[in-house]
Amino acid sequence: EGLIEFYDSFKDMFEFFCKNTTIHGTIRLVCSDSNRMKTAFWTLLLLASFGMLYWQFALMFSQYWAYPVVLTMSMHSEPKMFPAITICNLDPYRFELVSEHLVQLDHMAEESIAFLYGINTSASLFHMGEKNIHVRDLSSIGNLSRSSFKLSQNFSLLRMSDHNNRSGKKHSSVGFRLCNATGGNCFYKTYSSGMDAILEWYRFHYMNIMSQLPVIINISDHEEQIEDMVYSCQYDGEPCRPSDYVHFHHPVFGSCYTFNSKGTDPFWTATKPGIPYGLSLILRAEQKDHIPLLSTVAGVKVMIHNHNQTPFLEHEGFDIRPGIATTIGIQQDEVNRLGGNYGKCTTNGNDVNVKLLYNNSYTLQACLHSCFQHIMVRKCGCGYYYYPLPPGAEYCNYNKQPAWGHCFYQLYNRLRNHHLNCFDQCPKPCRESLYKVSAGTAKWPSAKSQDWIRQALRHQNGYNSTSNRNDIAKVTIFYQQLNYQSVNESPLLSENLLLSSMGSQWSLWFGSSVLSVVEMFELLIDTLVLSLLFCYQRFRSKKT
Repeated sequence: EGLIEFYDSFKDMFEFFCKNTTIHGTIRLVCSDSNRMKTAFWTLLLLASFGMLYWQFALMFSQYWAYPVVLTMSMHSEPKMFPAITICNLDPYRFELVSEHLVQLDHMAEESIAFLYGINTSASLFHMGEKNIHVRDLSSIGNLSRSSFKLSQNFSLLRMSDHNNRSGKKHSSVGFRLCNATGGNCFYKTYSSGMDAILEWYRFHYMNIMSQLPVIINISDHEEQIEDMVYSCQYDGEPCRPSDYVHFHHPVFGSCYTFNSKGTDPFWTATKPGIPYGLSLILRAEQKDHIPLLSTVAGVKVMIHNHNQTPFLEHEGFDIRPGIATTIGIQQDEVNRLGGNYGKCTTNGNDVNVKLLYNNSYTLQACLHSCFQHIMVRKCGCGYYYYPLPPGAEYCNYNKQPAWGHCFYQLYNRLRNHHLNCFDQCPKPCRESLYKVSAGTAKWPSAKSQDWIRQALRHQNGYNSTSNRNDIAKVTIFYQQLNYQSVNESPLLSENLLLSSMGSQWSLWFGSSVLSVVEMFELLIDTLVLSLLFCYQRFRSKKT
């Protein structure tokens, strides 16, 4: 009895509630009971207010459960670490183990170009006397490779003609045919540009040849010294040290060096913006034409990326032209994503279903390549040569897997068209640094200074120019500003904002507060208790 107020009827309880509640408008239901029209009007008005209130609540909750985000931008200015810089000489090795097959491939390419265009390229394009890279302790593998592997003649380049119905003009495309394991379901891998077709055809055979090499090759005894590619290196006015770079070999882009790969050395801390405080390099940009049809570009490939990140040079980076001084200003942007219900992202890649095949930190590109390679091994029975292999797998070779090209190009088209689930399995990093680049160029060295510059390089680095064309380049990479822009995701509708909006709507339609909601709950409890008491009384009266 101390907690529950007892009423003689539901009418008494409702009148008491309407007269004493803090909800506006309810008292009109009691005061106007002698005028039925007013009572009906206020009843409809209160019901309409309730309907509008809960309609607004439904809109708020639907928006809240959609988990929208708003982007907030802020500027920060502080000393920071210089990014990692990767440079490649666009000059891949000719390994002696597969040199005979590469010579045969060059002859096949020469015949194909002559067949398609009637051009004899043997003197101008291919240089058979180039130096090969010999790797020790691989003689048995080399004998096996030379005796067992044979270049396939089933992928000849063809010219195909088609008519444009609209213009009536005759167009031609160049490509090669690929079939499945039974020789059916064939299609032509064609290009409107013959140059693109020849390069892709050459790369396709090149991958099969290079699959004969061991997965891990120790070229440390044969690798070029950095002085053969980098004639001068300075950062913030100080000469670079041997510990500032790591070397690796890329099958297409050749000998590569990454400066400041770990990002932990205080030497690479950027304290001032501007050209004098950046990384300045004088590079050899001469193309020896070890494998000329892998890349038709002469110069140096440069990529700016984050620390502990695999440089995907085929997707990013830019080329430095010989005989040119290039200044590259960089501006850093930082993106922070919420993740969870607000979007799909990963902190370090541990929660991603794809097993990464790269030893560096997680990136979207590394995940996509790993995902594609796993699917490639599962569907085609072998791995794509330019990506790392999963344990127990081998690289594709059309002597062992004749239809792997047919399988690969179909899978790659599905990946490009987002028909594979790799884009669903590979989220973006929750925290990501992006570098915006702006570049300027000038001729270097100038006509009046080139003699003494070449002479100085000759005495200092043993530089020897054997051609009339420019074969050196200068590149300077620097921070334009040390302040960086941070883009952060934040919830558009948080829990506090949702409650505040609900309270605003409640006050708008009923002019009341949270205590009014408690009064409504009290009314419901009183109604429930009174109903139970009336039922109990009827039950006892029937029993007696």
